[in-house]
Amino acid sequence: MIINKDTLVMDIVNEDQSTAEFFMSIGMHCIGCAASAYETVDQACAVHGIDTDKVVNALNDYFASKK
Repeated sequence: MIINKDTLVMDIVNEDQSTAEFFMSIGMHCIGCAASAYETVDQACAVHGIDTDKVVNALNDYFASKK
């Protein structure tokens, strides 16, 4: 899976449930929020004051390492 700023948070978690731990570890408790079903990574990062590019890069690095 390739992540970009417009990828839905829930799509990422549905692809690999261990990413829920990543989101939780950076203070994004989106997983338990109904908004995660339609909230993009960029929107979630904006709400939580987290750098979108860092999150996208970390997630892409994670998914690349799984190949």
